[in-house]
Amino acid sequence: MFSYIIGDVSEIGEDYIVIDNHGIGYFINTSKNTICNLKDNIKGVKIHTHFHVREDGISIYGFISKEELEMFKLLLLVSKIGPKVALGILSSLTPESIKQAILNEDIKLLSTAHGIGLKTGKRIVLELKDKIKDEIFTETNIFKSDSSIDESVGALISLGYSRTEINNVLSKIDTSDLKTEDIIKIALKKLSTK
Repeated sequence: MFSYIIGDVSEIGEDYIVIDNHGIGYFINTSKNTICNLKDNIKGVKIHTHFHVREDGISIYGFISKEELEMFKLLLLVSKIGPKVALGILSSLTPESIKQAILNEDIKLLSTAHGIGLKTGKRIVLELKDKIKDEIFTETNIFKSDSSIDESVGALISLGYSRTEINNVLSKIDTSDLKTEDIIKIALKKLSTK
């Protein structure tokens, strides 16, 4: 129903924020990662939202980044994982680390998140691994040209880095005389020092 809400942060709780938009306060459930990126009374914050309807109520879940929202929606696809458990996972791990844990079948890392045991960690890997692979395959297929920059971007996305992170790093590298392998090596060094 809502794609995002832009407004002023009027309140920050342990697992929620209130966004004031033209005199209406929207109570938005969120992760600790999003809360850490906000401060009281920030003006004009854009929160990407998910409108969740159940028999016992209607809730809005929101995140500062679209990547976090997309991971939240993916986690909701896993059987026996509801919004509260998904928020617990996103409060403990970043979307990128969740993707890597799923692709590497790192159940131990997933089970460090609040509310996740080994059994649920296995279920997350089992039910989302193909979806994560398909998503990465689709993103890398966007880059069809033979240029070394496009190939490098595709490779870095498949390693789990976001397009924003990659673009920020590549904008600081003179790629004119570099091969694909060299661009990837330099970008990985810069990405790992962030």
